[in-house]
Amino acid sequence: MRLPVLCLLASAVFPSVVCAQQQDVQANSGNESWTATTQTSVFNNNPSRTTETHSKSGNRSVDKLRVEQVGINGGYQPEYETEKETVQVNPTTTRTVTRTYKWDVNGNRNLALVTEEDAQTSASGDVRVVRTNSSSDGNGNLQVMQREVADTKTTSPNAQETKTTFYLQDINGNLTPFMKTQELQKRSDEQTVEMKKTTLMPDSSGNWTVNEVKENTIKEDGASQTSEGRILRSDSEGRLSEFSRTVGKETETAAGEKRNTVETYSTVLPGLAPDGSLHLSQRVTTLQKSDPGGKSSEQQVEQPSPTDPNGPLQASTKTKYIVKYGASSTQETSTTQATDLNGNFSAVSVETRKSDQVPAQ
Repeated sequence: MRLPVLCLLASAVFPSVVCAQQQDVQANSGNESWTATTQTSVFNNNPSRTTETHSKSGNRSVDKLRVEQVGINGGYQPEYETEKETVQVNPTTTRTVTRTYKWDVNGNRNLALVTEEDAQTSASGDVRVVRTNSSSDGNGNLQVMQREVADTKTTSPNAQETKTTFYLQDINGNLTPFMKTQELQKRSDEQTVEMKKTTLMPDSSGNWTVNEVKENTIKEDGASQTSEGRILRSDSEGRLSEFSRTVGKETETAAGEKRNTVETYSTVLPGLAPDGSLHLSQRVTTLQKSDPGGKSSEQQVEQPSPTDPNGPLQASTKTKYIVKYGASSTQETSTTQATDLNGNFSAVSVETRKSDQVPAQ
C-alpha cells in the first residue's frame, strides 16, 4: 500500500489549514538545521511566542519547541518546553524520546513528562510501535502511566491492518488495557480508498465490546475527489447507530486552484431536541492557491444559528493563511475572524511564523 493513502484520508475528510502548513517545507536526508518563531495574538488572552529549532546530524535529529507567554511584568516568560530526539538505531529500528518541561512559580524548569517510542520494521514489512508515557512525581522520579502498542501488518497487496492496545495504570500501579482499536485501510481500485476503524472497550464484566466505528471512503476522478465518512456509536445496550456523517468534495482547476467543501451531519445539534435523525451541523469551505512566490488559503466555517438551529447555516469563522517564500526563508501568517452577536466579523487571533527553513523545491 502506498504511504500517501494515510495523508489522503486525513486531509480529504478533515481538511485544515494546519495540514497545509506542515507541508510547506520538505526535509532532506543530509545534515540540516533551522529555526522558526511564531507570534500569536488571541483576543482577550495574553500574547504568546513559540520558538522551534531543528537539527540533524547523521542518524540523529533533535527538535525543540518552547512556548512563552507575556507575564505580569510585560516580558515573555516560559510556559513549557519539549525536546524530541530521534535516532535511527539501525535500518529497521527508530527510537524517539520526547521530554516535556514546565516551569514552577519560582522560575525553575522541571521535567514533567517523558514519551518513549520504539518503531521496528520486520523483514516482511510489518511494523510494531511501542509508545510509553511516564510522568514525574515532582521530585524527578518517573513513573510509567500509559503505554500504547500498535502492530501494522500488510494483509494483501492493497491493504494493511493496524491493531492497537492502550494501557493505563490501575489503582495497584499495574498497566491494564482499557481500550483497543482495529483499523483497516485498503485500496479497492485505482480510484477508491476505504478505511474502517473500530474502537473496543471493556464492559462491566471485562468483556471487550464495540464502542465506536468510523468508516471513510475516498474516490478520485482526475482533478476531483469525493469523500464520505460516518461515525457509529453504541448505546447502553450495545446497539450501534449512526452518530455523524461527513460528505466532502475537492476540485482543482487547470491553474492549480483547489476548492474543498466538507459538510458534517450530526444527530446532536445545540438548541435542537434529539430526534434520531441527522441534521446539517457544519460546512467547511477551503480555497487554496499557489504561485512561485508562495501559497494562500481561505477557510470559512458555517454553522446553524443558536437561536434558529433549523434555519440556514451562517458563517461563524473565517481563516486566511498566507505563505511567502524568500531565497532562504519562509514567512507564514494566519488570521482568524469570528462573528459577534450582531453577525459582524472581527479578528480573534493573528499568528505569524518566520522560519529560516529552505522552501520546498
